[in-house]
Amino acid sequence: MHIYRRFTIAALALLAFSGTTIAADEVTIAYQTGVDPAKVAQADGLYEKATGARINWRKFDAGAEVLTAIASGDVQIGYVGSSPIAAAASKGLPVVTFLVAAQLGGSEALVVRNGSKIAKPENLIGKKIAVPFVSTGHYSLLAALKHWNIDPSKVQIINLRPPEITAAWQRGDIDATYVWDPALGKAKESGKVLATSADVGKWGAPTFDGWIVRKDFAEKNPDFVTKFARVTLDAYAAYRTNPKAWLGNADNLDKVVRITGAKKEDIAGLLEGNVFPLAKEQSELLGKPTVKALTDTAGFLKEQGKVDTLQSDYAPFVSSAYISKASTLAAR
Repeated sequence: MHIYRRFTIAALALLAFSGTTIAADEVTIAYQTGVDPAKVAQADGLYEKATGARINWRKFDAGAEVLTAIASGDVQIGYVGSSPIAAAASKGLPVVTFLVAAQLGGSEALVVRNGSKIAKPENLIGKKIAVPFVSTGHYSLLAALKHWNIDPSKVQIINLRPPEITAAWQRGDIDATYVWDPALGKAKESGKVLATSADVGKWGAPTFDGWIVRKDFAEKNPDFVTKFARVTLDAYAAYRTNPKAWLGNADNLDKVVRITGAKKEDIAGLLEGNVFPLAKEQSELLGKPTVKALTDTAGFLKEQGKVDTLQSDYAPFVSSAYISKASTLAAR
């Protein structure tokens, strides 16, 4: 089933949602394989220690799949890109973005295969480009094509999950891909970067990853969400305070590799390619900037025919309340 169709069905089903949630002593959290400092906290069990809850960590390959799981009630908290969040909000999914996980830069990129005869953007016409639909990579790809005045219908855009992209790349079935690690790193081995999300952001289409939570769960378990935010902020601060020392700790790198599948030698560059906001920055972002980003992204998705309707206001899908409370907790 087409991933858009699958997500739409799940979202519609949620409109008649029964309201059943898992108690805060057992929580299922969806994570993805992007490289970030909080992966160390995840590996060390710090989220469990801070919340006192049993956490079931479930790995997902793309944001649309995370949203389907959240819509079904299987997942309470999830790591999702700004494009999927905008799509979910547009469909009325009762979720709220409570933490900006990363402002994306070089960690997502459009890579073209060596030998594909793609030396410049115009050469993408007629080529096969793989990307997970509804992802930040998909949004950035469409935004890049618009920037280059390339009609998307003149490019063969194929919907594949990151593991499928790696397999297709290795078989030689695709000419390019817009994706993140570990698929990005594998593509770079025999390809070159044509544009990164940092470039696309400068062209007017910035993207970010965020942590979202089901509103019903957050209302019943605000303490869990606050402590989750605190652990994440501490992990970011540990990296931001002294990146060189953090990267010089072999244990940190090993833990990130274990959870994400990224190559150890790529981790430094991937971390440097993004911004991991600290508490004060979070408070500033989780207001007008994030609401505007979701509004603009949703508008673009509708223009591209990826969502049918728009919300009159995206503010209800963003909250700084948990970050504000987390900032008052002692660092762990």
